[in-house]
Amino acid sequence: DLFINNEWHDAISGKTFPTVNPATGEVICQVAEADVADVDKAVKAARDAFRFGSPWRRMDASDRGLLLSRLADAIERDAAYLAELETLDNGKPYAVAFSVDVPMVIKCLRYYAGWADKWEGKTIPIDGDYFCYTRHEPVGVCGQIIPWNFPLLMQAWKLGPALATGNTVVMKVAEQTPLTALYVASLIKEVGFPDGVVNIVPGMGPTAGAAIAKHMDVDKVAFTGSTEVGHLIQQASGSSNLKRVTLELGGKSPNIILSDASLEDAVEQSHFALFFNQGQCCCAGSRTYVQADVYDEFVERSVERARRRVVGNPFDLKTEQGPQVDQEQFNKILGYISVGKREGAKLMCGGGVAADRGYFIQPTVFGDVQDNMTIAREEIFGPVMQILKFKTLEEVITRANDTKYGLAAAVFTKDIDKANYLSNGLRAGTVWINCYDVFGAQAPFGGYKASGNGRELGEYGLESYTEVKTVTIKVPQKNS
Repeated sequence: DLFINNEWHDAISGKTFPTVNPATGEVICQVAEADVADVDKAVKAARDAFRFGSPWRRMDASDRGLLLSRLADAIERDAAYLAELETLDNGKPYAVAFSVDVPMVIKCLRYYAGWADKWEGKTIPIDGDYFCYTRHEPVGVCGQIIPWNFPLLMQAWKLGPALATGNTVVMKVAEQTPLTALYVASLIKEVGFPDGVVNIVPGMGPTAGAAIAKHMDVDKVAFTGSTEVGHLIQQASGSSNLKRVTLELGGKSPNIILSDASLEDAVEQSHFALFFNQGQCCCAGSRTYVQADVYDEFVERSVERARRRVVGNPFDLKTEQGPQVDQEQFNKILGYISVGKREGAKLMCGGGVAADRGYFIQPTVFGDVQDNMTIAREEIFGPVMQILKFKTLEEVITRANDTKYGLAAAVFTKDIDKANYLSNGLRAGTVWINCYDVFGAQAPFGGYKASGNGRELGEYGLESYTEVKTVTIKVPQKNS
């Protein structure tokens, strides 16, 4: 069902959609499909919960933090169940869901719980006999649209800063993976969030998602997903009420291996950078640039590592790679592999289907990739590695930046001067040095260029959820 005003509702239309186990292709259950009318209902609940003088608006900031802490505690209590549900609905290995995703959710919520009563304004010494100060006030009703690749984690990234700063939320969860978000909704009610503060509406992008983006009573939209949909959301904001928009979009992130790097470490980290989460990461290191004098050895080792990658039942603890999320992604990735072969990239391993049912694809490595090839330009979002050769630092900076994206990048080298030079030159929101996919709730994440705008996580993540109000008071006489 839909979760609106702390209650469970059928869709007003009565429509449902199936959510599918990607490891088998079988339907898990039917889920209520939110439409425009349901979004209206959810926004009204969120608007009522945000009204001046409501229980939520009157709540002490420290108590908002306490509710977020209690939600983290409830998720920690039910961690095994939530990880199982995530694996069932998304296909990611249970070992990863339980040891990576759920702990990061808990850390994120606890981090923002701590911020609830610390997001302070300033006193400002303006000219004249005046006392001037700023207040950080919540934006209002926040529409949040999250993707299917990290359902639990993306929910936490969105809820944490929004609730810590006193906003209310209408969240549209991905139709491929609605189940964990709805279970967390039951925990939100259990721990005592007031009615209407969080509303969760599973549905389709063109209906429920679009309704949020153009709703005249939504004050902000936060979206994580494709750059194409990011354009539509920005347009919907412009043609409606100019709601503020933050976007965390696609990427084609360069991962640069210098000849002085520890090769064993660089091969393993580059493998992780691309293949983690079945390759379904917006910040995946999907253009691996290797310096010419270590290129052949790097390719050879990377192919050997990809061949050893364990693909299979995501509930088996030995499994490194589960299925892609659905049939559409499965077909799209296989299409990119065909294009790669047709355009002259050298298929070094993989390239095919990895099981007789479910959406499993073999870990695939392409060598001799050129910058103008489709597989080097477009986001594949699957287990397909592109390895490119370069000679000089100046050349690789130019080539790495020659993309519409700018989400992440990485550099592997033992030379601190080269690391600094490259990290300064790369146009990306995050640069990892001798590591990849290192995330902390304390550190901001977001993109340059078509990879989005705004930042999530860290203190920076609070800014887009607050308005700054300046208050100026006439005083009899200033003494300073």
